Amino acid sequence: MHSSMSTNDTRPAVATRLADLRAAMARHGIAAYIVPSSDPHLSEYLPGHWKGREWLSGFTGSVGTFIATADFAGVWTDGRYWTQAETELAGTELQLMKIPGAASQLHVDWLAANVAAGGTVAVDARVLGLAGARLLGDALRAKGVHLRTDLDLLDEVWNERPALPADPVFEHLPPYATVSRADKLAATRAAMEAHGAGYHFISTLDDIAYLFNLRGADVSFNPVFLAHALIGRADATLFVGEDKVPHELRARLEADGVHLAPYANAARALQALPDGATLLLDPRRVTAGMREAVAEGVNVVEAINPTTFAKSRKLPEEAVNVRAAMEQDGAALCEFFSWLEPLLQDAGRAPLNEVDIDTHITAARARRPNFISPSFSTIAGFNSNGAIMHYRAAPGSCAVIEGDGLLLIDSGGQYLGGTTDITRVIPVGTPSDSQKHDYTLVLKGLINLSSTRFPRGTRAPMLDAIARAPIWAAGIDYGHGTGHGVGYFLNVHEGPQTISPAVPPDPHTAMEPGMITSIEPGIYRPGRWGIRIENLVLNQLVASTEFGEYLGFETLTLCPIDTRCLDRALLRADEVAWLNDYHATVRARLAPHVSGAARDWLMLRTEAI
Repeated sequence: MHSSMSTNDTRPAVATRLADLRAAMARHGIAAYIVPSSDPHLSEYLPGHWKGREWLSGFTGSVGTFIATADFAGVWTDGRYWTQAETELAGTELQLMKIPGAASQLHVDWLAANVAAGGTVAVDARVLGLAGARLLGDALRAKGVHLRTDLDLLDEVWNERPALPADPVFEHLPPYATVSRADKLAATRAAMEAHGAGYHFISTLDDIAYLFNLRGADVSFNPVFLAHALIGRADATLFVGEDKVPHELRARLEADGVHLAPYANAARALQALPDGATLLLDPRRVTAGMREAVAEGVNVVEAINPTTFAKSRKLPEEAVNVRAAMEQDGAALCEFFSWLEPLLQDAGRAPLNEVDIDTHITAARARRPNFISPSFSTIAGFNSNGAIMHYRAAPGSCAVIEGDGLLLIDSGGQYLGGTTDITRVIPVGTPSDSQKHDYTLVLKGLINLSSTRFPRGTRAPMLDAIARAPIWAAGIDYGHGTGHGVGYFLNVHEGPQTISPAVPPDPHTAMEPGMITSIEPGIYRPGRWGIRIENLVLNQLVASTEFGEYLGFETLTLCPIDTRCLDRALLRADEVAWLNDYHATVRARLAPHVSGAARDWLMLRTEAI
């Protein structure tokens, strides 16, 4: 639920860049050129070097596919970004092409319909996911269109393309790293053995950071670093920038059988695998370029990365650290809200705007122990801006917070002992009856799913309707998933589980003990207001019966849910009991960490209703 909106007028630059791209396409005989929103690791948040779609189009959302032909240019993106894309593409020749969800392949259908037989479509295979490349290739072949994957036209036309990030890699150490690198490698090798594989190749940055107990700062908000990894039966190679690993850390890696090689050498290592070797790779988490590099005599087994499952199932020792991080995060929020609320009630104050929210909420977290950085770019949306799901306030265009309405704040932190993500909505002035109605329905959705028990192994997408049921009952819906997995001092969006109707309920989405997931239902009324309430929850075994094992959720997030926006008449007795129990827990857990105005605010906002 996290992105940004641009305010710079890039329209003249976009026209020039598009003309340069088309000239390069003509030189190479290319009918259509594709720039996906991805890098060689299929990351959600990209280093500047791979923000080619943003550079070409001016659209700054985190999901989208850019396509240019001689007489057309457009960006395909889903409903979370339509308002933003309309604003940022306005005044350019680029068209917004609306798609139903991030996984949509409508741009492939468009290419198949609009590129003449005998024409060539080009894309850089180094940043194209393998699964998407297969779909694209099949669709174009059926129409007699050639697919070329060896061209990075951005390198020809992007003269000031940012260099690769050079931040140093550091070690994630005990007590926060609770399993040794050697033990994680041994578990990965056991999974390889089960697949009959002697080698395993990994490109996804959070899998690599998890496996090697390393962290970095190459990607905004996610503590990861650019690397590929090739795991063998006895040793492993980490392909990483030459100067990024300090000498002492390099020696510790070598002691664990981990050798370093230049970042650019990963494809070459795949080409050099011996004939008859068996390689495990994840087709959802590797690019077409890396798959094409695998030597022909190598047997390839396709299955989900073992580390994707392992890192999603937090161990009891990790859960202890996450709970401690949640207490620090909650205390920071008490300090923030105890600063904010008196200001909002002060008629003589200087104007407060949405950007001020981000500044002060980040400063409050930064005062807490073991805080590293925000876990995404803070969303602070007042009234109509709260209805833009991926809104990002920017100086010069953001709203001033004044009058009556609702302020939505979605924020989070990276701590050595965990990753947080929380959304709260507070009233400014007097909320209307309609706003209270919507707010209460959203809370009912949160409580409904938070209270649910379900069989172990239930596919996560199947839980989505439980949060929506009270909202659907009022004839209302929301256009995003209900929950995403969250990493352990890692990516704020983590698989394999996702609570969303847009995700197929595949076996790998099964809910297992130890997984941390968000629950974040919402209601958005464009031009008026947006409401979302979000907590993180931990899967816990709660019962074992003749019908099997059952899971329930432990709510991890600790921050009051504002009761001033409630329509008390809409809540059942059990829902009131849930809210009062939650607030009693928040009070007990946070009180030791706050004092003065922050403590007073905590006591006030956790009073039973």
